Amino acid sequence: MRFGNAYFITGTAYAGKSTMVKLLAEKYNGILCEENYHDQLLSELDRTEFPFLTYTRDLVDWHEFIRRSPEEYKAWMDGVSRECEILELRILDGLNDQGRPVFVDTNISIETLKSITPADHVIIMLADPQISVQRFFERPDREKQFLYRLIMEEPEPEKAMENYRKGLMLINSQENYNRYLHSGFHVIVRDEMRSIEQTLEMVEKAFGLQAAQSKSS
Repeated sequence: MRFGNAYFITGTAYAGKSTMVKLLAEKYNGILCEENYHDQLLSELDRTEFPFLTYTRDLVDWHEFIRRSPEEYKAWMDGVSRECEILELRILDGLNDQGRPVFVDTNISIETLKSITPADHVIIMLADPQISVQRFFERPDREKQFLYRLIMEEPEPEKAMENYRKGLMLINSQENYNRYLHSGFHVIVRDEMRSIEQTLEMVEKAFGLQAAQSKSS
C-alpha cells in the first residue's frame, strides 16, 4: 500500500466529489488534489506518450471536438482516464511524505485503487446516470459554457447537441454506474434531500476521520 495518508473519492459526475474533497482538505488541514489536478503537468507531456490528454492541449479548431461521434468521444474519455492515472500517481508519489492527509478527487481506476491504498481510504460517490446528461450545461464553469457556445455556433445546433448528449450517455451509462456500485468500496448515493453537511459527515465516518480526530484531541 503506497498511499496510506491519502483519501480518494471517485464515482460518477454530479455526485458531490469535488465539494467533499475541498471541505475535507479545509477541515483537516490537508492537501487538496481537486478535479483535474494532473493539469499541472499538461504542458510538458509528449503527445506520442499521452495522445489523449494532448489532443485538447494541441487542438486548433475546437469545433472538431464536439463533432466527433459518440463512440469517438467515449473512446477519448477512456483514454484520458488511463493517462490521468499515470500522472496522478506521479504527483501523489511526491506528496506521500508531506505529513498531512491528502484528499483526492481521482481518475484512478478501481482496480489500481485496490492495490495502492487501504479499502477504507476510498469512497465511491454516485448520482443517477441521467443527471450528468440532463444537467451537463447547467454548471457555470468555463469549460462547459465554452462547449455550449461551440454547439450553438454549429450550422444545426440541435443535431450537434443531440450528438454530444449521446456521447455523454455512453460515458455515464448504467453499466458504468453498476461497476462503481459493486466495486466493493464504500458507496454514497446522491440524495437531494440530504444537506452538504450531512454528506460530509457520512464521508468523514466512512474514512474514519472523526475517530482519528477524537484520538488526536
